[in-house]
Amino acid sequence: MKRSILTFSLLAIILCSCNNDKNKSVDPSASKDTVVAVNPVTAAINLLGSYVGSFGDNKITLLITKASNDTIEGRSVVGGNDRPFKGTVTELNGKYNIVANEPGDDQYDGSFNFTIDAAQPDLVKGTWKPNKPTETLKEKEYSLQRKSFRYLQDVGEFPEASKRLLKEEDVENLMKPELERMRNEIFARHGFCFKKKTLREEFENKDWYVPNTIDIKNALTDIEKKNIVLIKRYEKYAEDYGDDFGR
Repeated sequence: MKRSILTFSLLAIILCSCNNDKNKSVDPSASKDTVVAVNPVTAAINLLGSYVGSFGDNKITLLITKASNDTIEGRSVVGGNDRPFKGTVTELNGKYNIVANEPGDDQYDGSFNFTIDAAQPDLVKGTWKPNKPTETLKEKEYSLQRKSFRYLQDVGEFPEASKRLLKEEDVENLMKPELERMRNEIFARHGFCFKKKTLREEFENKDWYVPNTIDIKNALTDIEKKNIVLIKRYEKYAEDYGDDFGR
């Protein structure tokens, strides 16, 4: 009798196990290549940030500022031209494909199509197509590297402008180009994306500079704000008095 009960119990367990396996079976219509909406938390980790690299004869900063559900927003800064973009993002086998458009009200606007692989989240590869192609404005391919921004006070030629309140003797003997560099270094330390091409070229060669934002008003410290006012005042003096100003 005991053997019959044991045999029945084992048979019941086997049948339940088989039924559970059937319930867990994958829908044959599903595919591992199915495109799915992006998880906003994952997107924020894998997509947000600054990507920098060559863009034809210029350099580009591709700044992704928002990624939620299946939408994406950001800005591109090329040769001093700062443009917003919006688009969609989809995920396929761990790769994020982004299609985004600039507004279209500028002659240099176009559309971005690029991919970020979750296995290589610091690399962006893609193309950009102008809305109005010309002989000089053509489709471009690019490969960009993510740069992680970190605010540093002790970098640059004039780090004191971010570390302490400047005195008049700190600036009164500087010429206008030096004063301009001192002031713009403050912005560069905060990752400001310069519109002026000459400034971009100047700072892009600095290892510590990471273009990261177009608005630093709320990031500037009280010390930096006061120093900017002082520096600009002496820049005006240098412009007015020319060779008679400074050393």
